[in-house]
Amino acid sequence: MVSQKAVIKNPTGLHLRPAGILCREAMVFHSQITFTFHGNKSNAKSVLSVLGACIKCGDEIEIFCEGPDENEALATMIKVIEDGLGE
Repeated sequence: MVSQKAVIKNPTGLHLRPAGILCREAMVFHSQITFTFHGNKSNAKSVLSVLGACIKCGDEIEIFCEGPDENEALATMIKVIEDGLGE
């Protein structure tokens, strides 16, 4: 298992469009991809789980990847978040 923290830079946080982008990127990988925010664990491959986390601009999440392609999955997820999730 690998993990890394990331800060959400989107001005509007993780609303539907960026949540969809995050999920679409996560679904490419075989690894389980989750994140924690304020002690709650969410599935990065579920739009409803991502939206339910209520993440705003400036919030820090920790992403966890576990599986055969965990290192590549983590690197991709961090890059997508740092690139602003399409916004």
